Amino acid sequence: MKRKAFAFGIVLGALFFCLPTNAAPPNWPESIDARLAEARKSVNTIDMDAYLAVVKNPNGALLLDVRDGEEYDLGHIPGTLNVSRGLLELRIWKPLGYPGTVDMNRKIYVTCASGGRAVLAAKTLKDIGFTNVTAAPFVLAEWQKKGYPFKTVEQK
Repeated sequence: MKRKAFAFGIVLGALFFCLPTNAAPPNWPESIDARLAEARKSVNTIDMDAYLAVVKNPNGALLLDVRDGEEYDLGHIPGTLNVSRGLLELRIWKPLGYPGTVDMNRKIYVTCASGGRAVLAAKTLKDIGFTNVTAAPFVLAEWQKKGYPFKTVEQK
């Protein structure tokens, strides 16, 4: 009996730690959906297949993953730079050359785990003066299912 309880605890713990940390509850307020819809209207977006073309040939664009560092460390699209959305306004500058001149027109593509943070981050970048920002609001798990480039912890 103790073994079954122990095994159940292990499975339950594994499920807890494997669930996406960014997953919104299914009953989140409508105001969140409205905010995301409004932000999405104000930024450029591309779909997953168009983003794959950018990953394969970025042409100097910054590929930005705005998930939290722990999420990024578990696996990410090769070539992306991680700057958490929560620190974006403060930490985006140095990778773009600050304290030197920052090209505010540099092409920036933004991704996350499910699209919401990417859209909000793209809007934030636009709001602070970047002029060439595109959100790629797709589900990262779908990217992986398609077999698109993805670097996991095991592939260091």
